[in-house]
Amino acid sequence: MSKKTNKFSASDYGNETEVSKESNFYFGKENFKWMLIGLACIIVGFLLMMGPDANTVDGKLDPNVWNDDIFSIRRIRIAPLLVVIGFAIEVYAILKRK
Repeated sequence: MSKKTNKFSASDYGNETEVSKESNFYFGKENFKWMLIGLACIIVGFLLMMGPDANTVDGKLDPNVWNDDIFSIRRIRIAPLLVVIGFAIEVYAILKRK
């Protein structure tokens, strides 16, 4: 009985088998789906952060007026949380195996 080993010898040199083009790429359909979901979360998060600044009222800059809308829950908590979740999904999509 001969025991098969995974060791290579000089006689094996030059007898490489051809690797198929399909298995050469790391990411599959599932990875791209998760990447798009993560990108959508990041974009929605940044869109939720948009709005007038502290001294803008009705689209015009007025230094005598303070706009408390910059401290809304949407802009301070929800939007950054969506961006962080989106980046976490991106990391998952990159590290996920086929």
